[in-house]
This record gives sequence, C-alpha cells and structure tokens, in this order.
Amino acid sequence: MKLKTIKITPIAFRDPPLLNAAGIHEPFALRTIIELESDTGHIGLGETYGDAPVIELLEALRPSLAGLDPFDLNGLRERVRKAVASTRISGNTEYLLAPGTDPKKNVQKLYSALEVALLDMQARYLGMPLVALLGGAVRETVPFSAYLFFKYARHIDTGPDYPDDPWGETLTPAQLVEQAQTMIGRYGFQSIKLKGGVLEPDLEVECIKALRQRFPGTPLRIDPNGNWSLQTALEMGKKLDGYLEYYEDPSPTMEDMAELHRASGLPLATNMVVTDLEQFRKNIHVNGVQIILSDHHYWGGLRDTQLLARMCEVFGLGLSMHSNSHLGISLMAMTHLAASVPTLSYACDTHYPWLADDEEILVGGRIPFEDGSVRVTDAPGLGVEVDQEVLARLHRQYLECGIRTRDDSAQMRKYRPDWSGKAPRF
Repeated sequence: MKLKTIKITPIAFRDPPLLNAAGIHEPFALRTIIELESDTGHIGLGETYGDAPVIELLEALRPSLAGLDPFDLNGLRERVRKAVASTRISGNTEYLLAPGTDPKKNVQKLYSALEVALLDMQARYLGMPLVALLGGAVRETVPFSAYLFFKYARHIDTGPDYPDDPWGETLTPAQLVEQAQTMIGRYGFQSIKLKGGVLEPDLEVECIKALRQRFPGTPLRIDPNGNWSLQTALEMGKKLDGYLEYYEDPSPTMEDMAELHRASGLPLATNMVVTDLEQFRKNIHVNGVQIILSDHHYWGGLRDTQLLARMCEVFGLGLSMHSNSHLGISLMAMTHLAASVPTLSYACDTHYPWLADDEEILVGGRIPFEDGSVRVTDAPGLGVEVDQEVLARLHRQYLECGIRTRDDSAQMRKYRPDWSGKAPRF
C-alpha cells in the first residue's frame, strides 16, 4: 500500500467574539483539512492549524509524500524534517500566545497533522478503530469540560451577511452563569473551565464564586493565560483557594509558576510553559506545574503524546488536554488518544460547543456528547467521513474572508486602538 493522493484544503469557519489575554477571536477561525488516499483506495483524515505558514509547509511537504508506505512513520518524520529545514516561510506571526503558532514547533505540527491521517488510514486498512492501534481503549467515553469565555455580543466590521452571535454578551458573573447553564444544558458537561486574564482579576474571582454557587460540587478551573503577574496570581490564589480543581497558567513563566506553587500549594496546570521535552525536564527540576495539558497538534502527534503521558506517570504529574478552535476530525483524534491513555487525570478541554451547527464538515453533522463525554465507536479509523459540499463551502469562505494568520491583538485594536496585548497585563 502506497500513498497516491494528498489533498490539502484550508478552510475558515465562523468564530464568536471570544475574549482572551491576547485580545479577541477574529470572525473566522482557520483550519486545514488533510485527506489522503492510498493506491488500494483507503483514506486517511487529518486536521490541523490553518495559518499561512502551516499551509506553506504542507504544500512544500506534499511532493515527497507520494509513494510513501502509510505504515512508515519514521519515513514521514524524516520527510517532515527536510521540508521544514528547506522551506522559507513568508510573513510574520504576531500572535504567539498559543504554542500552535510557535515556528519552533513546525516539525511537530507538520508531523502530527500527517501522522493522524496515516494512523487513520492504517486503522481503516486493518478494519479497526484507531484507538486499537494506540493499544486499545481503557475507557469507552472521554470526558470533556465546559469551556466558558468572556465575550462581546457581536463582531464588528463583518458586514450584513455575517449572522448574529446566538450566545450574546458575557461580561458579568450573572451572564457567565447563564452561559454555563446553556452549555451544560446542551452537552451535559461535568466540569467547568473559565478563560480568564481578560477582566479585572477580582471580577474574575467573583465569576468563579458565582459558578460555584450555581453549580456546587462541579470541578472548576480558571486560565488567565499568563496575564497575571506573580503578585496578582498569589493574591487571587488566596481568594480562590478551595474553589479550584486546578489553577491554569496564571503567570507567564515557569519560574513564576514554581514560586506560586511553593507559596500557595495550589495545583498548577499548563499548556504554555511545558510544551516540549526540554521544558518538561526543566519543570521536573523546578516543580513549576503539576499538571500538563497536552495537545497532539504541537506535541508531535498521537504516539508522542502517549509518550508524554507515560512520562507524566513516571514523575507523578497529572495529565489532560488543551484545545484550540477546531472541528470534528480533531475532536475524534483527541477522543481516540484520550481513550488510550490510562493516566488521563482530568476532563479535556474543547472549543467544539462554539462551532456553528452548519459548519461541521463531517457527514452526519456534529459529533454528539453524552453527559459531557464523547464515545469511541467501533467504526474503522477515526470513524468519521468528510462532507465534501460543506468542505467546499468552508474553503470558499477561506478564500473570501481575507484572514491568513490568526492575530487576536490586531482584531482587538479594532475595538480598542490602544490595545497592546502585552502580558502580564494585571
């Protein structure tokens, strides 16, 4: 079996005006859909970032993939390294809050995108679910957490054809509780995460307390995305003591996190200061964080993330999953991976509830949640197929929207011209 066809399709889908430490989400989020086909007619699907540098690298890699044995993942890794080393990327990336935009991770990002698609193809060829290739399922369903955001009521400068945001404004504790009630009512989530670092820290603490009052016994988390100074994180940590399942990335550096943990004893989680093996080793030395939020999109794929899970087990660290704006292929890759990891410690993050119903590219539409969890099916591979009509529509939307690289700070300056996005802000 050899690879015959490599289809790379950049897409754009509507994204609500969600606030974060770097600014605000743009009206459209970008992703890239990868469809592979072998000479035996088997397919493999992948989903990754849609920023211009990623697409340039994928296109540079494409010629070397023809004829590759889908089981030759070492061969894939070597081709990826050569493509990244020999490709000059155009443009700049200002938005560096998320590791997914870090050019130092181009090898991991590119490899992961193709590894998922090849593992999907392998599993379809063998007639088994992808999780079976990862060692088998240790759980039938994978729990996810309600992911709450402060947000504006609508985007600006989007034109008359852009639909109103059905979620409305969320800038107060009461509005946040309403958002949580809606999301939990629809999907049954059993834990709650709040994207913080946006409003005054004391107000965000009041929001956590309001959530606790409305949802007693539900695990709560807050993620200021490194937008609080160490002093602010210490002060807010005292006020949040007893409310949090874990405290995620309140301060921007590993050294700050280590001092915060020593002073407060609070369990700290990250997807910002431990994002590769070098940082993992440093973290073990300084005890900066106690919980790693993995993400196969930039950790180097499904099997490299399994290795990370094993290392977390060896060193006594907790493990869960980070999320960015995504569609169903990524959600199912996360689900198969999480189902294979015995040491998954906490419900995973997902942006999936923020996706509009008519913009899921999968045949049959949105993937269902059962009591906040996604079930691993017995279908071969990832268990999903692409709706080509929706894919084509979202590709046209990509061509027309004008966004090529995510930049939350630039978008925020449309609302606030003096916005810098510099962290920590508080």
